[in-house]
Amino acid sequence: MRIIVVGAAGKAGRAVTQLMGERGHDIITVGRTTGDVQYDISDEAQLARMWQHVGQVDAVVSAAGDVTYAPIDELTSDDFNAAWSQKVLAQINLVRTGLDHVSPRGSFTLISGVPSRDPVISATAAATVNGAVEAFVRAAAIEIAPRRINVVSPSVFTESLDDFGDFFPGFAPVDVADVARGFQKAIEGASTGEVITLP
Repeated sequence: MRIIVVGAAGKAGRAVTQLMGERGHDIITVGRTTGDVQYDISDEAQLARMWQHVGQVDAVVSAAGDVTYAPIDELTSDDFNAAWSQKVLAQINLVRTGLDHVSPRGSFTLISGVPSRDPVISATAAATVNGAVEAFVRAAAIEIAPRRINVVSPSVFTESLDDFGDFFPGFAPVDVADVARGFQKAIEGASTGEVITLP
């Protein structure tokens, strides 16, 4: 399969790129400043240019989306707007504008995260936008068939515990290698409209 991986420079993106490459797929990496092609998918003009550059693919992976972690009384409208733009709208637009570029039985796999189902202090913005991504996937699945769409919702990465572990006390972390296998399930499997939770 020809697979585009957006956010390929991040921990999850690198793991997905490595695993799917090892499985013999043709991978095209996308990032704002690194990758085979460099575009910011939160900018609709750049997104359109990305599709013109990349052409047709069999699967789309999004492992991108920055969200601010802070107490709710410190979060601003700008924080929520940025979270919406980077994590939700960018992924929605990736799907919406990508329909004509993905093979008829191809797939989209997006990313959310554990706060949508198990919120913690300082993760209100993350919980909000992750929940929105998951709702979008469930709704889009019934409209884009036979193309498939799923979302991977991981716990805090083992590799990110130094940075984010304090936000998730008592949570079981997940190795990014296992996150990559969640994406593999979505790409090579048959499910659609599924929230793939890890662990």
